Amino acid sequence: MKNVWQLQEAKAKFSEVINEAIQHGPQIITKHGIETALLISINDYKKVNKKESKISQFFRNSPLVNINLDLSRPKDISRNIEL
Repeated sequence: MKNVWQLQEAKAKFSEVINEAIQHGPQIITKHGIETALLISINDYKKVNKKESKISQFFRNSPLVNINLDLSRPKDISRNIEL
């Protein structure tokens, strides 16, 4: 399993580089010894680029959405706070 490729080798073995990205994750391509590009599978790209939903949407889609919770607090109990 290889994940770093020199540019010339990556061009010559492009299909292999793609297969490695699909099977083993991102592939780094170097030019003159410097990491220059990154090849990732479309599935990895979709994971990284996935849009996050709003927190309100998260709660609307929650399986707990129909559970009634009592979030009220007793008003007769107070506490002393020292400032």
